[in-house]
Amino acid sequence: MQELILLSLLVFFSSMIGTITSFGTATIMVPVMANFYSYNPILLFTGIIHWFGNLWKMYFFKSGMNVKLILLFGIPGIVASYIGASLILDIDQVILSRILGVFLIIYVVFVTLNNKWKLPKNNLTAIAGGLSSGFFSGIFGIGGAVRATFLSAFKLQKDVFIFTAGAIGFFIDSSRLVNYLSNNISLEGIFLWGLFLFVPISLLGAYVGKRVVNKLPQERFRNVVAVGLALIALKLIFFP
Repeated sequence: MQELILLSLLVFFSSMIGTITSFGTATIMVPVMANFYSYNPILLFTGIIHWFGNLWKMYFFKSGMNVKLILLFGIPGIVASYIGASLILDIDQVILSRILGVFLIIYVVFVTLNNKWKLPKNNLTAIAGGLSSGFFSGIFGIGGAVRATFLSAFKLQKDVFIFTAGAIGFFIDSSRLVNYLSNNISLEGIFLWGLFLFVPISLLGAYVGKRVVNKLPQERFRNVVAVGLALIALKLIFFP
């Protein structure tokens, strides 16, 4: 019973934060669970919760649907992420994580000092942003935070930001889950039967996250995303 309660709290908290910032669900869940469970089931379990989390984002923020932005940013990003992931880099993963952490810190400091800065919202910058975010997320293996970094540079309305991140993440997660299952990764025990409880809890966490986002003034939303990126950056630098 204690294990069920603790996992439920982890799913709820991760889903809430993941909805507010559009990233962070897996970044929170995987390191915590890795202390107690074997890695492959964690990846599949987290991938399922993450998949539903993106579905909830799309549902709760459907007013922000921008098909053109999703296509211009998302399709190049998905293609570039596979290219980035396929590259063989002779660099230690710890070093890569710290490089990403430093990059995120620099970005957060920059947007904090230049709050009105944003990339122009045109087709070229959307495609370039998608390619860049996809490529670097493929290399670093942390798609949500990198994607949020580039999306926040456009200074989008919060519903457009979250829906776009959710839609792109949904398609990437779908591909990832197929890959896990095709490699015979499976769930057993509490991870399997617990989904009947954990999925609704992720919905509840997303709903609470939506309520928080609704109360956030638009001008402060990017600051909240920046704080989330800063926390992820510190984690990558000091606990890669």
